[in-house]
Amino acid sequence: MRASRLLSLLLLLQARGRMTATDLAAELEVSVRTVYRDVEALSAAGVPVYADRGPAGGYQLLDGYRTRLTGLTAEEASSLFLAGLPGPAAELGLSEVVASAELKLLAALPPEPRSHASRMRERFLLDVPGWYRDADDVPHLNEVAEAVWAQRRLRMTYRRWGQQEVERVVDPYGLVLKGGSWYMVAAPAGATPRTYRVARILALETLPGGFDRPEGFDLGDFWRDYSREFRERMYTAEAVIKIAPGLDSLLAYTMGNDVVAAALAEGAEPDAEGWRTLTVPIESIRHARWLLLRLGASVEVLGPPELRALMVEAVAELGKIYG
Repeated sequence: MRASRLLSLLLLLQARGRMTATDLAAELEVSVRTVYRDVEALSAAGVPVYADRGPAGGYQLLDGYRTRLTGLTAEEASSLFLAGLPGPAAELGLSEVVASAELKLLAALPPEPRSHASRMRERFLLDVPGWYRDADDVPHLNEVAEAVWAQRRLRMTYRRWGQQEVERVVDPYGLVLKGGSWYMVAAPAGATPRTYRVARILALETLPGGFDRPEGFDLGDFWRDYSREFRERMYTAEAVIKIAPGLDSLLAYTMGNDVVAAALAEGAEPDAEGWRTLTVPIESIRHARWLLLRLGASVEVLGPPELRALMVEAVAELGKIYG
């Protein structure tokens, strides 16, 4: 365990140059004190690592020092082929590049890692879009990707929800693939970053000149915060329902795993017939009616009264159709 951590520390310094003890501790998921001990161990082993003191200081390797301890294990080599998504790579115009890189990597690997990597590629496939929807049509994805990479400003015509078309000039910070849909994280002039669905870009122009990315901006952190806030904004009300025994999985499929898991954790104990009363967050009254009708007679809406009234109305209409 420690040997692996020491190698990781060495490779981090080799790849990134000077790093503070705090940054190294965060990357390695250990304490700063552990980093101090590991650096001392590397120095004792003859690795030329030294420290610069002061606000801009940190640890770094002696100029020109390189380690050759960069061989891939069988599992690491396999994971690289599992991470290569052919669909997204093709959408970004990188399918030939990815295929070429895979061939070069296979050729360079020793026999055992090569065997593991080949089996991984033959036996595992990642298909991003869900079953009941196709991937977005994204004719402007390549231009967006090039602007993200080159830090070039974009002028676009964008179709918002409700079919409203708007003009925007934005600085593109990154691209995110979520459930088969591509999203651009970008900042309009003088504003905070926000997300734009690439499929909704109707026209696009790359502007001359570039822009400076905000120091410290992290795409992964931004997306995690955005996703959490999106879920919080999405649920505007609550519904009280009774569900039949054995309905947990179907309810989770219908309303979302996180929603139902939280509701079950706080829900009442089953009654004598096994039915449970749950309070679940909902987007709107009408959206909840559409979701809960899918569960048929296995769910009863207790509140709010507006939702129960809509359910009664829907059941009456179904009665007229089916007699």
